[in-house]
Amino acid sequence: MSNAKSLEELEQKQDFIRRHIGPSPAQVSDMLSALEVSSVQELIDQTVPASIRLEQPLTVGQSRTEVETLSYLKSVASKNKVFKSYIGQGYHPTNVPHVILRNVLENPGWYTAYTPYQPEIAQGRLESLLNFQTMTLDLTGLDLASASLLDESTAAAEAMGLAKRVSKAKKANAFFIADDVHTQTIDVVTTRAEQFGFEIIVGKAEDAVNHDIFGALFQYPTTSGEVVDITDLIAGVQSKKAIACVAADIMSLLLLKAPGKLGADVVLGSAQRFGVPMGYGGPHAAFFATRDAYKRSLPGRIIGVSKDRLGNDALRMAMQTREQHIRRDKANSNICTAQVLLANMAAFYAVYHGPQGLKTIAQRIHRFADILASGLKAKGIALKHSTWFDTLTVVSDNKDHVIARAIAKGVNFATNHEGEYSISVSETTTRADVAELFDIILGEGHGLSVDAIAADVEANGSESIPASLVRDDEVLTHPNFNSYHSETDMLRYIKRLESKDLSLNHSMISLGSCTMKLNATAEMIPITWPEFANLHPFCPLDQAEGYQIMIGELHDWLVNITGYDAVSLQPNSGAQGEYAGLIAIRKYHESRGDAHRNVCLIPSSAHGTNPASAQMASMKIVVVNCDKNGNVDMADLKAKAEEVSENLSCIMITYPSTHGVYEETIREICDIIHEHGGQVYMDGANMNAQVGVTSPGFIGSDVSHLNLHKTFCIPHGGGGPGVGPIGVKSHLAPFMPNHSVINVPGTNIGNGAVSAAPYGSAAILPISWAYITMMGSEGLKQATEMAIVNANYLTHELSKHFPILYRGRNNRVAHECIVDLRPLKEQSGITEMDVAKRLQDYGFHSPTMSFPVAGTLMIEPTESESKGEIDRFIEAMVSIKGEIEKVISGEWSIENNPLVFAPHTQGDVLGNEWDRAYDRFYAAFPVPAVAKNKFWPTVTRIDDVYGDRNLVCSCPAVETYRD
Repeated sequence: MSNAKSLEELEQKQDFIRRHIGPSPAQVSDMLSALEVSSVQELIDQTVPASIRLEQPLTVGQSRTEVETLSYLKSVASKNKVFKSYIGQGYHPTNVPHVILRNVLENPGWYTAYTPYQPEIAQGRLESLLNFQTMTLDLTGLDLASASLLDESTAAAEAMGLAKRVSKAKKANAFFIADDVHTQTIDVVTTRAEQFGFEIIVGKAEDAVNHDIFGALFQYPTTSGEVVDITDLIAGVQSKKAIACVAADIMSLLLLKAPGKLGADVVLGSAQRFGVPMGYGGPHAAFFATRDAYKRSLPGRIIGVSKDRLGNDALRMAMQTREQHIRRDKANSNICTAQVLLANMAAFYAVYHGPQGLKTIAQRIHRFADILASGLKAKGIALKHSTWFDTLTVVSDNKDHVIARAIAKGVNFATNHEGEYSISVSETTTRADVAELFDIILGEGHGLSVDAIAADVEANGSESIPASLVRDDEVLTHPNFNSYHSETDMLRYIKRLESKDLSLNHSMISLGSCTMKLNATAEMIPITWPEFANLHPFCPLDQAEGYQIMIGELHDWLVNITGYDAVSLQPNSGAQGEYAGLIAIRKYHESRGDAHRNVCLIPSSAHGTNPASAQMASMKIVVVNCDKNGNVDMADLKAKAEEVSENLSCIMITYPSTHGVYEETIREICDIIHEHGGQVYMDGANMNAQVGVTSPGFIGSDVSHLNLHKTFCIPHGGGGPGVGPIGVKSHLAPFMPNHSVINVPGTNIGNGAVSAAPYGSAAILPISWAYITMMGSEGLKQATEMAIVNANYLTHELSKHFPILYRGRNNRVAHECIVDLRPLKEQSGITEMDVAKRLQDYGFHSPTMSFPVAGTLMIEPTESESKGEIDRFIEAMVSIKGEIEKVISGEWSIENNPLVFAPHTQGDVLGNEWDRAYDRFYAAFPVPAVAKNKFWPTVTRIDDVYGDRNLVCSCPAVETYRD
């Protein structure tokens, strides 16, 4: 091979690396010059302690081109066998409306947005989430709903937690689960209960009242398909001052009486079958609703209606917003990542079909179940139940033969119990499918006609839903669910909402700690391939060979990148990863007879999810002080480790630190903890500054979670989905999550699950797989190095105008910096909130505000932003500094300046009245660059206090839309 050809191939291999990394070589040179270093390596030498730098390069392989990557992954995906799934058990085939598939799931305007903590530039997805909440309230018949949880099983675990908090049966310590609840839900709830020290009682639903309990969980319909009136069961639970929780099938609620109307205190479930692919288990949005009386205990996020400065209705996150960061170890839960993108898809599905369309789909599903049941009974086949919505359980003496025939025809049934199998029909089931089901169950020549049976069912009516449980009230009456049923109208509605939101396809989102980097199109393409999208998570493993290959390769690469020995991909958020990692530590200590080790040391600068997760693992939290430079106070650490030595379980520490520097003492910290018998949990939030340069395993930690939705390019989706796998050293590997339905190799049988599906949000793992593949060992290291270059250049330029709160060795930062606005605030009265909102007028999302230090902005440019975009951000910050100085000088008063009125909407700027001390044009176009790519916020500053005092968490009345 000629040298020219070799060079050409090398350039092709590196093509994706160049496209992922924002700065060009010339821009890199300019930034290095500004930093007065001659090379990237010199900057790394100045920044990262030599003692923790990797001695050997990563071994994930050479980078591959986009074409090579997708071609290979397609060959892997083809090894999956996409059978017709009738497994049910919380997962169903669905038809994703193409207008939603293309314009939401595959649209960076929706999938690259951040959590709507800056609501003025997030009104679109907030409206969609409000639709989701309204849909939930209508279908469940309750008072207050959240904006989605991680999956049905974890939502059930959250329901148990709520029940314990609000139940008046204060002496009770047991939670009852009916034995006809989905198996995976029993698994996840049992795991959570073990950590809290609750007793779990699993038994016949009617036995709930025979126990001293604080709450109970029922499935409606049951996992085997029976539709039971649970009114008396709920009343019996409540008579014991306990909380009645119901896990419901969302599609069935179009036909079945709402559980809230039956008396339920909490209703939860999965919204997956509202237009979200099964995806081998996720991601899927869970819905969760409860009574208004329990609103302060509701887990997750709530979208509420408030007012903006001009009196217009405006949406924002209410009450629980980031509550785990605020309340820390007193938080209701450790939920951080929701499932916003998937909740939006489900909400749009409901909007597109409307109440009548949804009811028609539900009726069609139920009618096919009736037809199937009628034909089977006519041939003497025994059904376990006389009622059903979509699921029939067959009592069979030839189960193995039937299952063999089904597999031969590419069909999957549920086969959980001896002598029984279940069939769940779905939106995708056709008459031809029903005929095929007759052939499979009865054998050829059975003589049944689907058309004839259908006519008979139609003529005689159906009694498979008890008359007392037939839904008789209207649902989804709001105009949003009755206005967009043509594709043209739907397309424009989606676009209208999208245009209200600032996403990565508009400008840099410079959030410290949250790593809003490029989510490359080539990485996103595989998630909608049928081979990945349409597998049931409980299908036989030989049908998921492609998934197993992809997951296995990703596992091995993450092991190499982290320096650990094993990885669990089950946790479906970073917070879930923290929880799973702490469980592994706890189980490890118990296996050694050290169950008394329950103290978790946490530096005062830690992420709020750390103490919240430790609380969920029933650990006692001891806070370690930080010094004036933000580093762990080593004297305090040593003293507290010595003090709790006998009971020390672990330390939770973030690296690079939460304040954005590589602490020099990290290895010493690990040694101190190990000397006292504890484990080191390293929070993976800042892994973007480690990959290829150092690793948590090499540094000396025992377990970390990885935010694949940060470092490894899974997009944030407007606040979810996330994936938070844990990496562990070999001694902790046996204690990683397992699963009661599908065994996860390498973990102890009996280890509980932390998520509903064995591999969590498996459908989006191809994103991180593709990122690592296309970057290769070299590209991954370059990404880390360029994140450090960009952050230090940004810090250098901003330091000319603002104090930088913390720096590490040689005056450098890691991948983020903290700008201290407190001196300016003291001089001018202008707050960090004012700066954050004024940045919106410049076309930027605010950096992370007041974390980890109040009165500051934490900024992370990532490796994907070019120098030009970073310079534009710097220009905005410098211009805002000039505006603050005009307030300080008295040119503008504290009551009349562009910062306190920010952000400025078109209606504000073009209004008839203008009594401001500054020009209208300047309000909207403060620097020339803004005019080239103007983003208009759709509401002005939102009144958070009004929203909490006047809590409205469903779609506003029709009159407000007319206004």
